[in-house]
Amino acid sequence: MREAAYSPDAPLPAEAPWVTGVSPGTHAMTLLVPEIHCSGCIGTIERTLAAHPAVTLARVNFSTKRVRVEWKDERTSSQDLIDLLASAGFAATPIMADQAGPDHEQAETSALIRALAVAGFGAGNIMLLSVSVWSGAEDATRDLFHWLSALIAIPAVAYAGQPFFRSAAGALKARRLNMDVPISLAVLLALALSLFETLAGGGETYFDASVMLLFFLLVGRTLDRIMRARARSAATGLLALKPDVATIIDHDGANRIVPAHTLRPGMQVRVAVGDRIPADGRIASGTTDIDNALLTGESLPETVGPGSKVHAGTMNLTAPVTITVDAAGAQTLVSEIAATMEAAEQSKARTVRIADRAARIYAPAVHLAALATFVGWLIVTGGNWHAAALPAIAVLIITCPCALGLAVPAVQIVASGLLFSKGILLKDGGALERLAEIDHTVFDKTGTLTLGRPQMLNTGSADRQSLAVAAGLASASNHPLSRALVRTAGRMGISPAPVSGVSETPGCGLAGMFEGSPVRLGSNTWCGVDPAGHECRDQSAGLRLWLSVGSMPPYEFRFSDELRPGAAITLGALSGRGLSVEILSGDRAENVSQLAAKLKMQTWRAGLSPQGKLHHIERMSAAGHRVLVVGDGLNDGPALAAGHVSMAPASASDLGQTAADMVFLGNALTPVADAHQIAKKANRLVRQNFAFAAIYNLVAVPLAAAGFVTPLIAAIAMSSSSLIVIANALRLRLMVDGEIQTAAVEAVRGRQTASGSKHRCEAAV
Repeated sequence: MREAAYSPDAPLPAEAPWVTGVSPGTHAMTLLVPEIHCSGCIGTIERTLAAHPAVTLARVNFSTKRVRVEWKDERTSSQDLIDLLASAGFAATPIMADQAGPDHEQAETSALIRALAVAGFGAGNIMLLSVSVWSGAEDATRDLFHWLSALIAIPAVAYAGQPFFRSAAGALKARRLNMDVPISLAVLLALALSLFETLAGGGETYFDASVMLLFFLLVGRTLDRIMRARARSAATGLLALKPDVATIIDHDGANRIVPAHTLRPGMQVRVAVGDRIPADGRIASGTTDIDNALLTGESLPETVGPGSKVHAGTMNLTAPVTITVDAAGAQTLVSEIAATMEAAEQSKARTVRIADRAARIYAPAVHLAALATFVGWLIVTGGNWHAAALPAIAVLIITCPCALGLAVPAVQIVASGLLFSKGILLKDGGALERLAEIDHTVFDKTGTLTLGRPQMLNTGSADRQSLAVAAGLASASNHPLSRALVRTAGRMGISPAPVSGVSETPGCGLAGMFEGSPVRLGSNTWCGVDPAGHECRDQSAGLRLWLSVGSMPPYEFRFSDELRPGAAITLGALSGRGLSVEILSGDRAENVSQLAAKLKMQTWRAGLSPQGKLHHIERMSAAGHRVLVVGDGLNDGPALAAGHVSMAPASASDLGQTAADMVFLGNALTPVADAHQIAKKANRLVRQNFAFAAIYNLVAVPLAAAGFVTPLIAAIAMSSSSLIVIANALRLRLMVDGEIQTAAVEAVRGRQTASGSKHRCEAAV
């Protein structure tokens, strides 16, 4: 999940502290661009930056209004790229990559609410004045009310229309069009037409329509912003959990408070009780309990001491500690998780690209449609430009592509946040679309279906002296069974015996001397259980260790690799949805068959090498299957990359996490089933949103062009279409909550009550 470490030797522009290094020679920065309002803005920004020869990546996050830029040319500075965006009509402000930055959102929302209040006040008063005109007021009385309406409408439009006018002016200045250009044009045309009628003493004006138009447009934009803020992924909330300041310990032992983003690896940081840890690092001194629920989802605190790894954003609960910083700022795990979430929101799936292409042609198409409507009505009415202007204005308003532009991003943002709430990090937005298409799932065994943390079984009957000697030997090894044995001895209060001269023979075991007698811990052959064996055989697969002390009979320690919580429920849920499920493992056939029988899985393959797993996935793909691969180890990396979509637990190797499209936190396996269910529901909502956007435009545009829709009704319809798309996306949480577990439990019950089935296995040679 982590990117390759950046070499400090790589040059960075000294004038830009917000510029970070991705790899030697490649720089990156994050820009805040408040004027992003639609998919047209997104496309313009990305095309403008991508056209620069030094830029290697340009991605816009619509929900946070951030732009991620990466470039290679040493002669290109961050200011060059900021100026490039300014020339396209977008003012950009660089920010630190791990900065939460909620202030601009709150300021913009407040400005929209103020504009909405002014528009509502103006529209209400103009409507009251219009009552007299509608009641039959004529001549001087009617003209007086028209002038009073003008005195209210002109300042109201000037103030309330600023969000649209500024955006439109910036686009026109950069010689481009966006959705605010026709909106601004429609409002100003309605106001100008009303002023002309007032000056000419005409009987009809449209001051109420122009101000009410702004009111409904602002209602839609304000609610859109509020809803997106609520539906946004947890990335902003994660960043907000990181403290802004840290207490460092200087070389002379004095404490000094500094901004957290100035921390550097190697610094000593003091963390008081109740404070959140400001950086990733290791405990240098002190013992405390850490609340890791932010990262692991576990409610119980973890006890940590000298040498223990801790992460930024987690809370120190019981005692002050000193940590040595390993990573700070954007390099911390919590920042990388937030970056992963934002990348998922801004990555482009196939449906997003379709929506982008459709929205891109909107601006020229809507102006042509309005012009055609105006010309057509001129012909029909014999040159009555007044009668032709109103339908043209309605077309300008009603054809806003907000619904189409939000069809996919709205669902993707809600899905990303929902996945995170269930402990799933979505690294690629396109993965959600691919996950909805799968028809086959393969699981690795050790570390995926199981926790990969063996537990000793015969603790109740274990001889304490034998366990002490075994722990003395096992302390010198990193083998999983050795670590499990040492943990067991520690829990039982048994101290490792003083074994001297310990050596380890790979594949066999450990040897040393205890009280003048040779001792061994390892495989059956190594410890003399199978004296006829011609070579050592590693018994880790069999989850057994033997201890031999001098000439005494060997003592056996038995272990089990605990199933991940929810493994049976997850497999039952996937099978219940019509997916075929299979185990691909490098473990021995005996162990894989036992696990398959326990999980009631009919298909499994054992003894597979990494290449064997890869070839099997490739054969499945060639046969037309779309495979979800769930694995954790180095040997699963090729298979994870070859799958149609892939997932890995947070405990996976770095290669496994890098190759996977999603990473799930905690020990439970249920996030795999959760993710698939969310993907299926999200895919359905995206199709619904596309269908609604298409039907809306097919119905609304002809009605407006035919003169059946006034500018006021057009404004209501346009705002409502956007809100309907967003509300439909927000239904995802209601559709998913409670349904996953119920369906999974029913599927498991069905599997458990079914008659015994014949298991098919293939043990690879």
